[in-house]
Amino acid sequence: MNPLIPSDINMPGPDPVSVFDEKSDDVAMIHPDDDVVEPSVERIDEDSPQPTRADDFEAMKREYFKELPDLETVAETTDTWPIRDWNRLPKREHGPTFDCGGDPWRVLFFPFGNSQPEYVSFYLEHGYGDKPPENWYACVQFMLVLWNPNDPTVQSRHHAQHRFNADESDWGFTKFCELRNLVQAHNKEGRPLVEDEAANMTAYVRVVKDPTGVLWHNFVNYDSKKETGMVGLRNQGATCYLNSLLQSLYFTDAFRKAIYQIPTENEHDVRENSAWALQRLYYMLQTSNDAVSTNELTTSFGWESRQIFEQQDVQELSRILMDKMEERMKGTPAEKALPNMLVGQMKTYIACINVDYESSRPEDFWDIQLNVRGNKTLDDSFKDYIQVETMDGDNKYFAEGHGLQDAKKGVIFEKFPEVLHLQLKRFEYNFQADAMTKVYDQYDFPEVWDASPYLSETADKSEPYIYHLHGVLVHSGDLNAGHYYAFLKPTRNGDFYRFDDDRVTRATKKEAMDENFGGDFAAQPNGVTAQRNPYTRTLSRQRFMSAYMLVYIRESRMDHVLQPIGDADVPKHLGEKIEAERAEAERRRKDKEEAHLYMQVVVGTESSFKEHQGFDIYPTTAAAVRAEHPSAPKPYRVLKSMSVKDLNAMIARDLNVEPETIRCWGMVGRQNATTRPDSPLVWDDLSVEEAMHKLQAKVPFKLWVEPAVTDEEGKPSFPSYTTLMDNRTSTAPILLFLKHFDIENQTLKGAGHLYVDKSRRVPELAPMIIDRMAWPTDTKMKLYEEIKQRMIEPLNSKNTLAASELQHGDIVCFQKVLDEEQTVAAEKAQKYTDAKNFYDYLHHRCTITLTNKLNTEEDFRLELSKIFTYDQVAAKVGAHLAVDPTHLRFSTVNSSNNKPRGYVKPNANQSLYQIFTPQYGTYGAVSSQRSDWLYYEVLDIPLSELETKKLMKINLLSEGITKEDIVEILVPKNGTVSDVYPALQKKANLSDDYMENLRLYEVHSGRIYKELSSDVPVQTFNEWVTIYGEQLPQEEQDADLASDRAVYAFNYDKEPTKYFGIPFKFLVKRDEKFSDTRERLSKRTGFKGKQLEKIKFAVVSRGVMSRPQYLQDDDILDDMLKYNEDQLGLDHVNKQKNIWSKSDVMMIRVGSGKLLWKSIMMALL
Repeated sequence: MNPLIPSDINMPGPDPVSVFDEKSDDVAMIHPDDDVVEPSVERIDEDSPQPTRADDFEAMKREYFKELPDLETVAETTDTWPIRDWNRLPKREHGPTFDCGGDPWRVLFFPFGNSQPEYVSFYLEHGYGDKPPENWYACVQFMLVLWNPNDPTVQSRHHAQHRFNADESDWGFTKFCELRNLVQAHNKEGRPLVEDEAANMTAYVRVVKDPTGVLWHNFVNYDSKKETGMVGLRNQGATCYLNSLLQSLYFTDAFRKAIYQIPTENEHDVRENSAWALQRLYYMLQTSNDAVSTNELTTSFGWESRQIFEQQDVQELSRILMDKMEERMKGTPAEKALPNMLVGQMKTYIACINVDYESSRPEDFWDIQLNVRGNKTLDDSFKDYIQVETMDGDNKYFAEGHGLQDAKKGVIFEKFPEVLHLQLKRFEYNFQADAMTKVYDQYDFPEVWDASPYLSETADKSEPYIYHLHGVLVHSGDLNAGHYYAFLKPTRNGDFYRFDDDRVTRATKKEAMDENFGGDFAAQPNGVTAQRNPYTRTLSRQRFMSAYMLVYIRESRMDHVLQPIGDADVPKHLGEKIEAERAEAERRRKDKEEAHLYMQVVVGTESSFKEHQGFDIYPTTAAAVRAEHPSAPKPYRVLKSMSVKDLNAMIARDLNVEPETIRCWGMVGRQNATTRPDSPLVWDDLSVEEAMHKLQAKVPFKLWVEPAVTDEEGKPSFPSYTTLMDNRTSTAPILLFLKHFDIENQTLKGAGHLYVDKSRRVPELAPMIIDRMAWPTDTKMKLYEEIKQRMIEPLNSKNTLAASELQHGDIVCFQKVLDEEQTVAAEKAQKYTDAKNFYDYLHHRCTITLTNKLNTEEDFRLELSKIFTYDQVAAKVGAHLAVDPTHLRFSTVNSSNNKPRGYVKPNANQSLYQIFTPQYGTYGAVSSQRSDWLYYEVLDIPLSELETKKLMKINLLSEGITKEDIVEILVPKNGTVSDVYPALQKKANLSDDYMENLRLYEVHSGRIYKELSSDVPVQTFNEWVTIYGEQLPQEEQDADLASDRAVYAFNYDKEPTKYFGIPFKFLVKRDEKFSDTRERLSKRTGFKGKQLEKIKFAVVSRGVMSRPQYLQDDDILDDMLKYNEDQLGLDHVNKQKNIWSKSDVMMIRVGSGKLLWKSIMMALL
């Protein structure tokens, strides 16, 4: 229901404020900060002003029932209900029905309170009874006035507004008035509110027009698709900022069409391709009936759970998203789509005032950042953006050929894009407060805006630069707690809609624009100028909601940008793939709904038993059942009500045999944790569920299929159920399963089944086995019973089968007896010679994935034992790879990201189980490592020798600084940098000429720390140090050391603290203009063309509070470098970065009340 707010109660004299609530058993909850006074009736003294008479309805409306601003009245009426015989009324009473706006209404009255016995309760209720018209609702402003008919100045009144519908048929005031106040005197005449058990109740009802379809809506069971034709995006935690940006781009139809044009036919893993993920997201937004998840997209960004709960910089996210999409569009029909639509151009210039000379540099932009503080309107911000700075006096400009000149310096726009993204700087760093703060200033922006005043004189103005507002992205709250949503206009002449995560609603232009200008709240009719911030729960006079991003579309291009997206624009494979996924999801949903009608049956056969190497008749774990292996049983999903006869027939069809040639045995779990066949299913008419319960088996119901034998007449036959279940006859047959331990092949597999009389002695099994295996009649063998795992006992040759306690489903294992020579040969080949030991191996066996650490595409699976020692593991892996085991090194695997963890140290006493077993570290934390995976490396030297070496990684540069190869080398732990050179030359196959001019330098935090001399010990380098190696550039080899000098250079993105890329050393020439220096920088770095144009060069001091000094073409770099610590900075977009910095974070509280992390751009430079 709608949140309840205080409303006026008007009694004679000054109006006190009271609480009103809906009709319920609970009292409305008002925030503790609210100043609420309980309802009361005040007495009037001689000096009190005479109140308005309750029977003067027009005067009452003028005074107390004013129209709500911005809402259109559809109909209004006034109805008075004379209430008589108050004390004899029932507990619940209705007033007469009256009409307003074509709908019936009435007052609902509880004379002695509704769950509040100290109060009288009144509500307004629609008069349709239990069945209002389908989809009916009415938005109503109403006031209820209880007054004395003998003195209408004695009155109590309340007003409210509510959206009435079938689910919320009434609304009003449980605490309308205290019962004790009804009969107390209220004026000098001694008149009470209820006199002689009589009072009048007047209902003032005003039906207002719903401008958006959601006026006063409680959004219970609200269907965005049904109401608006559009759906929202689900919030994963703190991704509302992402949702608002994605919706804005989605309804820029030309952008969506361009995204659809990216080739993704061969994509399968959505986690690896953000363009494929965005295509899927947009298709689902286009076709889904429910809110869509962004999980796939954020996963493709490489986000982890930490980023899901961090609100990020929207501008930065937008730029990175555009870069990713533009990269995917290269070489496709959509290659120029995004730049043509979203990229404008500005010009930075310096123009001399007294001579005809201008230096300028064009620069593309995807969006524009505009100052809010100090500007009242959008035009003010643009005037501020292009304001001209005069360079005169000591700040004169040196113009080539003209000397020092007075000049004007500024920025002017050459072209605005079809779709203009304007970032409003609502958050800024406050140096006085030493913190980020939100700017609440009022800032107006128009629906239609002319950009031409901000274009240069030479700009192409053949088409007018008139822009129409398309989107307003809003931040509501303050710096520490808030929420993002968007107002968008999907069509050219349509309405605005509010996209608030998973909810989409129609909005008015005032809601989209005026209410997001910021500034102070306008005074309400009751004079209140403060409203409660829903995220901080504090009162604020300043609007906590304000626009932070605006989207404008050029009027002349609106038909192109907002072009309808048809089925032909959607890639065929995209729709087919997602529709198939939806069909599968619907099938799973249906299966889940009907799950109570079905049960799982698992079926093993004679052939699967013969392929099974392990315990029991076949593997029974869920993973084994799902495995596609010949030994795996086959699962069936069958109706619980299916008869045993029909189940047998179904299995027969699947095996391609006749039903009478097979018989199913039910398998049951024994107390020793084994599962064996117990009884044949001979009850054809029983249901499968009943048969399972009869055997006391459990789900999944496990079966073994017995093949029939052929009798003398050629008909299939089985031992009778009666005979098999006869426990009193000593000659009754029992069903035994045979397993053969093959010493030569080191296998233990099923050898079929047989029926044997219980009276037979154990040695009598040997001839049957010899005949089954077609062995020589004099073959000697050992017999064991597989009782359970780790309990394999030899059978006593003196006992009968009955004395050996063999029963249906028991397993007898047999092996040949080797002579001494055969035994020695087998043991030399590291083979097991005893079935009992091989069973022990099977108990400890595990399948391990081994991946080449240097080439992760090379991997294989190997079956090992958990009790293998390190040397045994290395021997097995070495044998598989055909390499020397001493040259192998292993690493465990991190379970969270599947990346290598620490190296496994060789230890003769350490087993494979101990290698994999998580160890308890600091504070008892369990290490996160995989127990089924190892990385391996094949070393050039034995591992024992490697332990005397130190591994060093050298980033070897070529092609300027655009290409680097990481070379790993081994040097003695007690060595120096001089040992690095020969090792590097050998590993990277470098020539002697190359090595003569090779230099190494150490890098910290993206900047060169120092060049390395040959005598530096390698022990000083830890694993976090980055070392670069490069050949000395030719220009440095030819440099004039008397006049030239070198400077260290590094890359950064907007702020020098956001470093990235490869730093380098650069030769600075005396008196060289920077226009020429830039050309040398291009050769030095490998940056060319547009890539070079996007780089801004600056001199950056080491000082924390210093700002970069950006260089112009006519500047002299040598003059600008005033201190030895100064460096050359290259400011450009980091396209490979993760937008979530590990630093510069602070703990904040968001609207949900949970502590989350938010990345804050705290530039102190």
